[in-house]
Amino acid sequence: MPVQRTLVAGLGNPGDKYLQTRHNAGFWMVDVLARAGHAPWKTQSKLHSEVCEVDLAGGQRLLLAKPQTFMNKSGIALRAIMDFYKIGLERVLVAHDELDLPPGRVRMKRGGGAGGHNGLKDIIRHCGPEFSRMRIGVGHPGRKEAVLGHVLSAAGSGEQAQLDEGCALAARAVEDWLSAGWDAAVQRLHSAC
Repeated sequence: MPVQRTLVAGLGNPGDKYLQTRHNAGFWMVDVLARAGHAPWKTQSKLHSEVCEVDLAGGQRLLLAKPQTFMNKSGIALRAIMDFYKIGLERVLVAHDELDLPPGRVRMKRGGGAGGHNGLKDIIRHCGPEFSRMRIGVGHPGRKEAVLGHVLSAAGSGEQAQLDEGCALAARAVEDWLSAGWDAAVQRLHSAC
């Protein structure tokens, strides 16, 4: 019987220049899962991504991905991964930075629009809107014209600690989702933060 994979894609921008920027919160979250599973990242150029696989209790296999196409082209990478591994949209979770939540606050949702997020816009364009999302709060700078600078800059140490805790909570929620189901994971996560 073929292994059933669940894809968790963390969104961000590749390269050292962007490594510590708030826009890479999705990368940080899948890094937590990779470290917990002792799984090394491998560059897969045909998938436009870094990928790794983690085996979880109960025979679940988690495919983690960090698209290397830059944020506004994330859909190209996700479509390639989904096609190569034959993963349906119902088994895809996308982790991304969320301006509408304070730093460290995390929320899960199914489906929906892009909310102005360029990575989500491209995924919707290439894959459709019916994927699950892990929204990792990075806070809003207060003014629309300051948003780009905010997401493309690093957080201060106190805020970074909140973001790191949010990524750890998000990673636990992924494990809860696969072991106890979506509703239980959402309830536990949303009551924790």
